[in-house]
Formats: sequence, C-alpha cells, structure tokens
Amino acid sequence: MPLSPSHRSASRPRVTLARGCSPWLAPTVLTAAACTALTRRSGKWALAAVPASALSAGMLWFFRDPERTIGQGRVISPADGVVQSIDAWPDGRTRVAVFMSPLNVHVNRAPLPGTVTSVEHVAGGFVPAFNKDSDRNERVVWHFDTELGDIEMVQIAGAVARRIVPYLPAGTKVEQGERIGLIRFGSRVDTYLPAGVEPGVQVGQKTTAGVTRLDRD
Repeated sequence: MPLSPSHRSASRPRVTLARGCSPWLAPTVLTAAACTALTRRSGKWALAAVPASALSAGMLWFFRDPERTIGQGRVISPADGVVQSIDAWPDGRTRVAVFMSPLNVHVNRAPLPGTVTSVEHVAGGFVPAFNKDSDRNERVVWHFDTELGDIEMVQIAGAVARRIVPYLPAGTKVEQGERIGLIRFGSRVDTYLPAGVEPGVQVGQKTTAGVTRLDRD
C-alpha cells in the first residue's frame, strides 16, 4: 500500500488499496476466509461463505486506489463522481460540488499544488449527500495556500459514509493530484473556485479525481 504522492507518469497504471480501509476490509475478508474454511467441515457454512465472499469482493472494489496520470489545468477535480451543482457564493467564489456514488473511487486528491494551511473536522448529521441539507453533515474542511490564493475544499459524509480519513496534517506541502484523504462509502466533495475563476465543467458531467479540469482558461 504505497504512501507516496502520485506523480505525472506515463507508466502503466497500477491499482492498490486505499489507506484507511483496514477497519472495514480486514474483518470482512477474515470472516469470508473463516467461513470458506469451515465449509470443509460442513456444507452448511456455504450459506455464510458465499455472501461473505461477495461482500469481500465488493469491499476490494470499493477501496481500490488506481494510479492516475495527473491532468492539466489550474484546478483539477479532487473526486471521482458527477458534478451535482455549481453555485455562485456571496463572496465571489464558485462552489463546484461532486457527488460520489458507492461505485466511484473514494480517495480524494489535492485540486492544486500548495500548502495545507488547515484541516478541520466538523461534526454533523448523515443525510444523503445529494440532499440540500447535506451541507450540515459531518465534514472535513481543507484550506490550501496556492498560487490562486486560499482554496477551500470540503469532504462531506453521506448517509452511509460515517468516517472521513484525512491523510495529511496542516503544514504539509502537496502536489496537484496528490492523495489527501478517503471518505468511506457514498459522499460529496465541494471545491470553491476563487473569485475571477470560471468553472469549466457542467452539472451532470462525470469527473475523475486528479484528471478532470474544473476551471476554464
């Protein structure tokens, strides 16, 4: 499980497991392995082994963490998913919200190169991430000092996602597209484009973390 940042590379993409998946993945895989072993004693254990193995396979798929060739652009998407909304903010910024379904890769990446100035966990509820009230959900608010100034990014937990795992503390220098955290199960990630920076995506557009450009020239 590599801990180093992702770099632009022409090498063949590799798929690893996301950091922070062990509390969910390990018990599931161990249970499946134990049930499968017990089927040698009694075929009745197959009733447990089959669903446990299917759940393990699903967990392995959910916690996949593929290598990415980082895209070009001043601001790139921190999340895989679909653009849920694009909203003008009173202070002149534009919020681009990306909804992540359980089928998406849930490792989030830095939208710009810079320095992490703050990582704040905010307690809250767990309504579905596509609900307008999800703004009050549990979330982690990131701030980055970049060439465009202060950039805010927010990881929002959904109805199923009950744990956000930041990988980096404040003060860390990051490269664009570097892995910065994980949200377990369906969720949302908001990126606030600074005043004067226009969005280059549309509502309903699919995004790929570290690849899709969010801003327009």
